[in-house]
Amino acid sequence: MEHFDSNGLVIVGSLIIIISYLFNLVASRYSIPSVLLLIVLGVALKGLVSATGMETPNLTPILEVLGTIGLIMIVLEASLDLELEREKRKVISRAFFTSLVTLLLSAIIIGGVMTVYLKVDLTTGLLYAVPLSIMSSAIIIPSVSALSSDKREFMVYESTFSDILGIMLFYFLISSMKAESVGEMGLDVLLNLSLTVLVSVSASYLLIFLFQKIRTELKLFLLIAVLILLYGISKMFHLSSLLIILVFGMMLSNRKIFFPGKLRIFLNEEQMSGIFDNFKMITLESSFVVRTFFFVIFGFTIILASLGKFEVWLVSVLVLAILYGVRFAWFRLVIRKNIYPDIWLAPRGLITILLFYSIPEQLAVPQFNEGILLLVILASSIIMAVSMIKHRKSTRQEVSMEVNRGAENQAQDGDSLSPGEGIVN
Repeated sequence: MEHFDSNGLVIVGSLIIIISYLFNLVASRYSIPSVLLLIVLGVALKGLVSATGMETPNLTPILEVLGTIGLIMIVLEASLDLELEREKRKVISRAFFTSLVTLLLSAIIIGGVMTVYLKVDLTTGLLYAVPLSIMSSAIIIPSVSALSSDKREFMVYESTFSDILGIMLFYFLISSMKAESVGEMGLDVLLNLSLTVLVSVSASYLLIFLFQKIRTELKLFLLIAVLILLYGISKMFHLSSLLIILVFGMMLSNRKIFFPGKLRIFLNEEQMSGIFDNFKMITLESSFVVRTFFFVIFGFTIILASLGKFEVWLVSVLVLAILYGVRFAWFRLVIRKNIYPDIWLAPRGLITILLFYSIPEQLAVPQFNEGILLLVILASSIIMAVSMIKHRKSTRQEVSMEVNRGAENQAQDGDSLSPGEGIVN
């Protein structure tokens, strides 16, 4: 068996990033989620490796590391976009409750399906249902540029809240399995959340204060490294570690709100404005690279034979029906107006995959087929792509009709003028 040499890996890695950039251009033009293309690229690379007789490496450990870093970068990227302004309270609250209700209802109903399929108790069923109930901000945020500003803003907030709430619910379920009673579980969660918020706010104030004092140019990746370190340490102490990332990003992007009155003396706005702009750019670029390799490696690790079972397709179709059924009911009953294509914009992606890999070994159910994961991710991304393409076409048709109506009105106005009218003496 042959192996890749270091030079070959460098070439392949560079080509993957270049191809991913081209995929992003295709995605922005044709509303096809780039994640689909990246997964297909990973499957194709695996086929190529097998065809050339080279040894197929086990990339699952790399996938887990990339997933963790990707998760941090996604939450950080999303939190830097959360602007806590008064005029946005309505859209923020609407997005929050939409993500919360659809997440909980989807998880409960899919959890019931999982208890039957996996023959487990409801808590374990929910543990497998929650990842499938979380929308992917990693896919939605770059894919909704064609929507109106109001819809785009709503989808960004909803997908961000879905990520954060879903992750917190997932780890809450894991901790509840270790608790001996409901009272103990509730107390643990309350103490955990309170301590995490205290650590998050304190660490964020300290980081913002210290990093505006650093005068050297090499500090932005240092900041990312410190955040990842804080995530890892808080994870060791079983805190809600992603909350630290979220709070820091929100405080950085809304620093004027968090440094009011006398606290303003500790904020150098001119210095922090430059740090924020550069930090946001580096976060965006880093997130792009991590997502690229994550989805390509995920495609590489896929076992296509897992899709050959009827029960995999049956469970996948049920999961998709529940996800879109819950979403349709909520939008029709609560949002009511202007609900398309929002209903169909609910892809699953990186966080869904990562949380499945995060299920503790002692809680894992061997009979779960990962083909369900693949089918739900692919199908939800395809549904989103089709709905976005239709939305683009309908928008273009509306614009064209408006232009034609305007031209007709002008022509009618011109015809109604008498021969002498319109001539300026």
